[in-house]
Amino acid sequence: MTQASHATPGYATARDTTEGKVFTVTGGDWDQVVAGIDPLTDERIVVNMGPQHPSTHGVLRLVLELEGETVTEARPVVGYLHTGIEKNLEYRNWVQGSTFVTRMDYLAPLHNETGYALAVEKLLGVEEQITERATTIRVLMMELNRISSHLVWLATTGMELGAISMMLYGFREREYILDIFEEASGLRMNHAYIRPGGVAQDFPESAVKKTRDFLKYLPKKLKEYEDMLSGQPIWHERTKGVAVLDVTGCLALGITGPVLRSAGLGWDLRKTMPYCGYETYEFDVPTATTADVWGRYQVRIAEIRESMKLVEQALDRLRPGPVMIADKKIGWPAQLAIGVDGMGNSLEHVAKIMGQSMESLIHHFKLVTEGFRVPAGQVYVQIESPRGELGVHAVSDGGTRPYRVHYREPSFVNLQAIPAMAEGALLADVIAGGASLDPVMGGCDR
Repeated sequence: MTQASHATPGYATARDTTEGKVFTVTGGDWDQVVAGIDPLTDERIVVNMGPQHPSTHGVLRLVLELEGETVTEARPVVGYLHTGIEKNLEYRNWVQGSTFVTRMDYLAPLHNETGYALAVEKLLGVEEQITERATTIRVLMMELNRISSHLVWLATTGMELGAISMMLYGFREREYILDIFEEASGLRMNHAYIRPGGVAQDFPESAVKKTRDFLKYLPKKLKEYEDMLSGQPIWHERTKGVAVLDVTGCLALGITGPVLRSAGLGWDLRKTMPYCGYETYEFDVPTATTADVWGRYQVRIAEIRESMKLVEQALDRLRPGPVMIADKKIGWPAQLAIGVDGMGNSLEHVAKIMGQSMESLIHHFKLVTEGFRVPAGQVYVQIESPRGELGVHAVSDGGTRPYRVHYREPSFVNLQAIPAMAEGALLADVIAGGASLDPVMGGCDR
């Protein structure tokens, strides 16, 4: 039996049915924007830009008020790519969490994994027990990931501003890096390669050779990108003096990464709050002073070159050794031989586990099914992702699963800058400014 509909001002209307309470949700945000506009006398235009993928650099919706082609008000609307990853972590053990977090910012999966692994290791108090080879591999993979992420930024921003060729070239070079990732982890994306205690598999010699070949190949390509874009009058017109956000604005809004460095402040967590031994590497923090789209382009190109230096140093430091923590109560059984069908474990590997002792077999079973216990407490760990400060707030209640994990995601924070950049500018510059933030909506919405 259906009861009469009832509503509370400001809330969605609800009615009780035999199936339970049914809510009618309306687009309140749009209603508020267009309320009071008389189409016959008011010269304002309200448009939805997005959430289609092209031009908005992802499934981002911008509600724009225009006077002619000038933006008078901009409202970013997020949430279209929400996956509930942080909540899902509470239902998986600590190691399985790596498989979830890698899918957030899908253009920087290895940074997501490293931040999470460092947080779990800090809760466990085993930071000093992570092997040198595992730490070096983490730096190597993260810097390759930074290059691939910046290549995607160059590709997509080029396309959005009319340089279609840049789209093809950027993705072409990124494929080279994805081949290296596949060689090392078995996957092109969503690797779950960097795990609490170390890395899942060793970095093979074949991947080392591919990486060295890539370091010889990329500089020539970067020169081609700069020849194509830096001297191009249209690129100058679309980027110089566009979407300006000075250092004061960046700090007020919590903006980090290349956007902050393009405003002149050389804040890079790899230098200012080093982790994974970054303080022992030689590299510079590129900055610009223009605080516009052009400056962000210059910073990212320079960062690719600095990451190449870091990759080369990491390759030179790779010494033989274990890639997982020695503590068998934490170290996930990483070196799993593959069976003849290409899946699961080989019979030799199973026989080895079962032949050791009943106790080791039970321990192996419990470690994989239940996971290890993490002492109660909470930590915050931050690393420098391609988009800025990626922070992980992890809370443990002493169990085998996270009590709570929350990410401080740079894409989400940086998107606050869109109204500051867009209002008072032309509609076409909204696309350039939004792209220059390099948001990845999977990370923003999580």
